[in-house]
Order: sequence, then structure tokens, then C-alpha cells
Amino acid sequence: QFSFQENGWGASLAERLVRKCDVVNRGLSGYNTRWAKLILPRLITKSTGAESTVAVTIFFGANDSALKELNPKQHVPLEEYAANLKSMIQYLKSVDIAEDRIILITPPPLQESAWEKECLAKGDKLNRRNATTGEYAQACVQVARDCGTDVLDLWTLMQKNQDFSSYLSDGLHLSTEGNSFLAAQLWSRLEKKLSALPLLLPYWRDVDHTDPEASLL
Repeated sequence: QFSFQENGWGASLAERLVRKCDVVNRGLSGYNTRWAKLILPRLITKSTGAESTVAVTIFFGANDSALKELNPKQHVPLEEYAANLKSMIQYLKSVDIAEDRIILITPPPLQESAWEKECLAKGDKLNRRNATTGEYAQACVQVARDCGTDVLDLWTLMQKNQDFSSYLSDGLHLSTEGNSFLAAQLWSRLEKKLSALPLLLPYWRDVDHTDPEASLL
């Protein structure tokens, strides 16, 4: 949901793709795969137009991997998380969106000390663990392998730089730097799919001002 905020990764992609295609944001703050699986048919239908859908990203795991005993509302067991991702992929395929147009994104790593401060400020205990989030990231990667989709393993990539705290604003959510990192990584996967898209309508210098209908209609 926050990806269209200023400096968000969704907004960054939308800017890159102006006059090529629309970037539609259907992210929902706080949701997990159990809820997303239920509402996906409402968000993307057969009438959405599979032919005109060039890519779909599925980005879940940060909420699913919340610790059950401390955050039962958002927690989804690991096996169910994987099954839910597979279910969403199968649904997209049923409305003619092929697996080569689907990109799974793993949850980012969790910076525990920063997120613990956020939890304590609300009177809660630390309700997530980075190692647990990593198990969900691995499951996401495995689902992508099993289903033949692309995958962006954000959890692993962000930790290649050992101090990944700058990628997160509060230990959990992406910072400006984290959004830029995700946008760059995602673009490297999308560029192959989208580079051949034509520009919508001619460049203004190419419009025949004496007969604009000839150029624009």
C-alpha cells in the first residue's frame, strides 16, 4: 500500500513506465496471504484483460511471519503461507496470466532492535524475528521454483550488505533507500518484459500540427 508514497517503489516504477503502461497498486497494509487469497478474484478478474497485463507482483511474508503467540491476527503458518502463494499463482493462471508474467517478492529482512522499539512504544513485545522471516523468504523462493515464476529474494539481497538497517524505516517497513533498492532490483527483472512496449501516442514534435487527426486518431 505504501509503495505509492513519495519515493515509493511503486511510484518509481510508474514514473519509469509513463506512456508505456499503467502501474496498478492493489497493496493492502497489514494483510497476509490468507486474506489476500480470498480477495484476489475481486482485484484481478478475467475481464481485467490478461492480454494487456504485462506483469503481476506478489509481495507477502512480513505479516505472515509474525510470531503466532504474540501476533495471532496476522500470523499464518509457514506451510499455509506457501500454499496460499501457490493458490494465488494458480488463480492468476486461471484468468490467463501466465507464470512468466508473475514475480514473487520475498519479505525484506527484519531489523529486530529497531522494530522492538516500535513494539515497546505500543506496549507490545517484539512480535517478529528475522530468522523466522527468513524461513518464509525461503518458502517463497521455493514456491517460485515449483511454479515456474520469477522471484526477487529481497531478504537475501538486502543482507548481502551486512548492515541493512538503512533499507528499513522502523526495522520492518521500507525506508526511502529500501524503496529505491527494491525498485532497482525489480526493474532489472521487468525491463526484459517491458522494454519492447511501444510509446503510447506520438512524441509531441512528431504530431502534424496542420492535421493532428492524422497523427492522433
